[in-house]
Amino acid sequence: MGLMRLPVTVERGPIDIEKAHEIVRYAYEHGVNYFDTAYRYHQGESELFIGKALKEYPRSSWYLASKMPGHMMSFQDGKIVGIGYLTGFEINSIGWIFEKQLEKCQVDYFDFYLLHNLSESSYDFYTNEEAGVFEYLVKQKAAGRIRHLGISSHGRAETIDKFLNWAWGQVEVAQIQLNYLDWTLQDAAAKYDVLTQRGVPVIAMEPVRGGRLASLGESADAMLKAAQPDKSIASWAFRFLQSLPNLLVALSGMSTMAQVTENVELFSARYDPMPETEKELLAKAVDTVADMIPCTECRY
Repeated sequence: MGLMRLPVTVERGPIDIEKAHEIVRYAYEHGVNYFDTAYRYHQGESELFIGKALKEYPRSSWYLASKMPGHMMSFQDGKIVGIGYLTGFEINSIGWIFEKQLEKCQVDYFDFYLLHNLSESSYDFYTNEEAGVFEYLVKQKAAGRIRHLGISSHGRAETIDKFLNWAWGQVEVAQIQLNYLDWTLQDAAAKYDVLTQRGVPVIAMEPVRGGRLASLGESADAMLKAAQPDKSIASWAFRFLQSLPNLLVALSGMSTMAQVTENVELFSARYDPMPETEKELLAKAVDTVADMIPCTECRY
């Protein structure tokens, strides 16, 4: 479960705590055990919320992932400063942020901890040896405060490959935007191949592209419904991911109970990877709408 799109009281407003608790409770009780948050999701509320919500359940029964917001930092005159959405925020150190995240999430360790949005714009910060971001996190892993260290990336395949070379085998998982539209549109296929060849398991974010792939439009939807009348349009996105053998986790940012119940139903059913014939049909459907589908509004 992705925790960037929790229900809110007003648009871009505070988390609707009661509804969000209901969603997390249903998800957990029906087998969802991986929860993905980050330092600035919901203006910093996401980590606080999930820390309280997961306290209801044994620590060993769920996995929590968070991220170091280096894509919103730069190293200037020997000091870390905030940029983008962290402009004006006081940042004492990388360690100060990490400790704050543990405190907000009410945990002693993160099961998964990722560099947030490793990309062309953040690469120099993450690899700056004086700033020491990655070195600090490797030490936290050695101390047992991070179980699995990885990256989250919207960068190009060659940027990911370059970082894996630099990180001397310490990257255990990689989270990328992965869905059947971005397989070609954002060259996710090349990113997946780089990671697979290096033996790095993939976590898929934006599998339904922020909800955009829940409906492709009247004509495209009709093509898919004719082939699979009993399956939702959104289910095609998840079945596409099930066809990828190097997929570790499929994330879905669930905002409503309807989304949670459908996802639970989809993944509780038998393993149902998409055959090549359906992939070809899906490609034809995408061809009719690819130039009309807007961005996911993740604001990277």
